[in-house]
Amino acid sequence: MTKHVYACIDASPYAEAVCDGAIWAAKALTAPLGLVHVIDRAQHTQTPDLSGSIGLGSQEVLLQQLAELDEQHSKLALQRGHHILDAAHARAAAAAVAEISEVMRHGPLLESLKALQEETRLLVLGKRGLSSTDAHGQLGMHIEMIIRSMQKPILLTQQRFHAPKRVMLAYDGSATAQKSLEMLAASPLCRGLPVHLVMAAVRSEQAEKQLAEAASVLTLAGFDTRTAIVAGEPDEALHQYQQEQVIDLLVMGAYGHSRIRQFILGSTTTAMLSKARCSMLVLR
Repeated sequence: MTKHVYACIDASPYAEAVCDGAIWAAKALTAPLGLVHVIDRAQHTQTPDLSGSIGLGSQEVLLQQLAELDEQHSKLALQRGHHILDAAHARAAAAAVAEISEVMRHGPLLESLKALQEETRLLVLGKRGLSSTDAHGQLGMHIEMIIRSMQKPILLTQQRFHAPKRVMLAYDGSATAQKSLEMLAASPLCRGLPVHLVMAAVRSEQAEKQLAEAASVLTLAGFDTRTAIVAGEPDEALHQYQQEQVIDLLVMGAYGHSRIRQFILGSTTTAMLSKARCSMLVLR
């Protein structure tokens, strides 16, 4: 089965960045690009259910009018979806992506993405979608749920995307972090980019040894690798390092076994994802 880079695109200000991030990934991975738009009836129609409060005399007429209004909403949502996908297709074609497909799905977002999971190599999402565009400094309402549920790598973009020049891998020495390290080393996605391998911990001989061993994996894979141990709470310390070093792409495993484990399982991860000012790659 062919594995796609899937870009989940809606009408939010993140749509172009998601498209650009997916274009970059599809070219780096030499993978086909799939453009996905999901129509969730619960979101695209605002027609209330008044069937229980309509008087007997006018019930039939009003219910018919509500049904027609629902149908109009559905048609408009479908037309808008096609326009969104066509615009993204044109953008990808202009960027010389070799293979592009469009996918329109109906239903809840998470269920729609799960249905594509087997043929997904990488999923690209905006940090927030249309329903959460104005929630600055926060994650979109679906993002944490998707990260918890999907078993594929996820690239989260900000409102603008440019090809990364510097990559940072948050490393905690756990088995999951080691798997993320090996995935990064083996993947062509970040090939040729300098990688900052950063551990949020108290400096110790053991921490330095773990970091040196991890760095050797990337060095042997041909990466220009730099290491750092930063003190403080992981979300704050890693965010500060990312800002100071002008990191373009932050890479993390979805689960860890130290304090970084809290990133995905609790509020610390939400804080980390929310605070990030660059694209973020969550590995599984």
